[in-house]
Amino acid sequence: MPCRSTPHTIFAIARLALAALVLAAGTAVAADIRPAVIYAVGQKFDKSFNEGAYTGAERFAAETGTVYREFQPQNPAEFTRAVRLLVRHGVTDIVAVGYYYATPLAQLAPRYPDVRFTLVDATVADQPNVRSIVYREQEGAFLIGMLAAMASTTGTIGFVGALDIPLVRRFVSGYRQGAGHVRPDTSVIVNFVGTTPAAFNDPTRAGEVARSQIERGADVVFAGAGASNFGVFQTAVDLGIYAIGLDANQNYLHPGTILTSQLKRVDQVVFDTFREAASGTWNGGVRSLGLAEQGVDYAVDEHNAALITEEMSRRVESARQGIIDGTIRVSLP
Repeated sequence: MPCRSTPHTIFAIARLALAALVLAAGTAVAADIRPAVIYAVGQKFDKSFNEGAYTGAERFAAETGTVYREFQPQNPAEFTRAVRLLVRHGVTDIVAVGYYYATPLAQLAPRYPDVRFTLVDATVADQPNVRSIVYREQEGAFLIGMLAAMASTTGTIGFVGALDIPLVRRFVSGYRQGAGHVRPDTSVIVNFVGTTPAAFNDPTRAGEVARSQIERGADVVFAGAGASNFGVFQTAVDLGIYAIGLDANQNYLHPGTILTSQLKRVDQVVFDTFREAASGTWNGGVRSLGLAEQGVDYAVDEHNAALITEEMSRRVESARQGIIDGTIRVSLP
């Protein structure tokens, strides 16, 4: 956090001291690493994907004393300007959060061969200085679908996605399969907020979509729409049904209403990326994260524990193991 004059000096000295202690403890932090995060379009503190990236960067900064830079685009077209600006400031490692950055990154990466790029939620092929992080969202969504179907009293559950893209379709596919695994007659209603990335930041429209699903009988609605989730949650509160969060643990936002949240551990990805860059172990290529790698999961805490019965937990945990060991196959859409 920024501070004024003297406190700023004290803070800087403290960070230098912390960095020295980390080095003394045997954690190799390269002197020349200068990391940065380019967030997804939307809000930085979205209680979701962006905030997870921020949390991972803050953890790395706290543990190593390394200062990082950040850029919050207002639209995907700002990505190229963000990269150029960060490179001018000497950044050596950039984590970009958002599938829509794949195309411009494929063009930019060869121009900056000394910069290590990590792209979250999409792939850029054949670039040695690019690491692509993708998730097997369908595996986590399978468990979410099981929980939704078991919690439903009407036999109808909903999914409100931001827009109809392959990434979101993986959630839908897993959600449907999980619901059918425990309750084959479950009806799953699927609708989308919009047709552009702006749909991730339109809670009013998302709330309207959720309301239409509830009017059609859905009593559990999975919100897969970034900051638009807030509209789904409020509608769930107003109409007395369950909602399900996504990307980060959103259970605390409306205890008793949010049945659970599907986690995508972007916080761990950001932390690991910077740590590996600092220790000299970073490498490019594609990494796929699912249940086995603890890249996806569902959240149970004091805010929703009373909503998840022992039987629900037992069946979901059995399915988790089945997915990991291959006895349960979760197909792609």
